[in-house]
Amino acid sequence: MHFANNNRMQVVASYPDAKTAHEDIPEPARTFLQQAFDTLHAPDAAAVMAGSAVDGMLKKYGLTEGSLYARIDEALKQSLLTEGMATWAHSVRLGSNRPRHADEVRPHVSPDEAKQSVEFAEALGNFLFVLTARIDRGIKAAEEAEKSPPP
Repeated sequence: MHFANNNRMQVVASYPDAKTAHEDIPEPARTFLQQAFDTLHAPDAAAVMAGSAVDGMLKKYGLTEGSLYARIDEALKQSLLTEGMATWAHSVRLGSNRPRHADEVRPHVSPDEAKQSVEFAEALGNFLFVLTARIDRGIKAAEEAEKSPPP
């Protein structure tokens, strides 16, 4: 920080850096994930946005029929998700349902539950889209390098 002419502090950097949804995650899932990052201070909102991000990611793989619960199970059957990922996805889905449907017994999500939901949505985006895109770019770079004449 430094002081400007009017003696007010100007923020020039913040630590840690704010989380940003990776550009390889397709829309609308990327925007939902970014909103989940941005609303972690409001756990119910973060959990709902994380659930929407997961929903958007599965839809990008053509899983559009039925409930989110059924689509998570279908993603497992198609080997898009591991057993552990599917179990975690169901817990994220259930967490986002409570505030969205104003559950009478437990309407709110705790900060820890919201954090878990957002972490899962980020991990799923990294697994389904970011890692895949990185691998594709790596393969393309290796192929280009093979075509280049030696120095």
